[in-house]
Amino acid sequence: MADVRAVTTRGWVLFAVMAVLWGIPYLFIKEAVDSISPAAIVAGRTLLGALLLLPIAIHRRALRPALALWPWVLAFGAIEMAGPFLLLGHAEQTLPSGLTGLLVATVPLFAALIAVTRGDRSVLKPARAIGLVVGFTGVAIIVGGPGLTSGGPGALVAIGEVLLVAVCYAIAPFIVATKLKDVPSLGTITLSLAAVGLFYLPIGILTQHEVPTVRSAVSLVGLGVLCTAVAFMAFFALIAEVGPVRAPLFTYVNPVVAIALGVVILGEHLSAGLLVGFPLVILGCWLAATGGRFRERPRVDQELPPVASG
Repeated sequence: MADVRAVTTRGWVLFAVMAVLWGIPYLFIKEAVDSISPAAIVAGRTLLGALLLLPIAIHRRALRPALALWPWVLAFGAIEMAGPFLLLGHAEQTLPSGLTGLLVATVPLFAALIAVTRGDRSVLKPARAIGLVVGFTGVAIIVGGPGLTSGGPGALVAIGEVLLVAVCYAIAPFIVATKLKDVPSLGTITLSLAAVGLFYLPIGILTQHEVPTVRSAVSLVGLGVLCTAVAFMAFFALIAEVGPVRAPLFTYVNPVVAIALGVVILGEHLSAGLLVGFPLVILGCWLAATGGRFRERPRVDQELPPVASG
């Protein structure tokens, strides 16, 4: 049965909150890497997020099911957090924050390609196939812009790192859907954050060679508290309010927030390639993910896998 419930005022508020909370990580990362090493950023944000979510996970008894499947929880944490968070920090030492946020938004394109390799032929339907072509055309226009190509090999490597992040974010939900489908999302996320944080803590200490600035420290706290702990709790509330089909739709607004913050706060340049490629990427992602319409609603007992958090 299709999900035809009207979106309530609370639902719209949660949409707006999520669009901001997962649109601002790129600004915070850009500010944090100014004086904090990428590994230290990963350790700080994940440990902060884990500490805040742990009491809630314990209260809801969400940890025991996650611990029972700890190898897959660790695999999820490695692909959803450990690799992407480090790559984003390293890439934003070179790339503008707004561009990073937009490139991460290509997750639905890679998810569609992965679905094809898993035998999902629905991705080859005209609307979704057109979405793949349109989306990757937008990426090519952005990456081929003179402002980036003039940046030399370093810029191209950073772009590759962000696109690899998008691939990781596309793979991670398949792990949840196939191996962790009976584990509460809160337990998976909390345990993953704690494991990633503890893994990166010694690396972060060894790679941090200067005293962080106030702006970098505040940005790191914002990443851990707002963009990780609060964002995941708001996401769970959004799923409960509007259902698992509509909940991820805010991700199409995230790049707008990332680009706007980069231009307004950091003074980042809004290139012609970005202006042309941006709507193509968003349109392509939407078509590739949905075929231009809402899909049938999943069973009510299914939880939506976590989406890209940045």
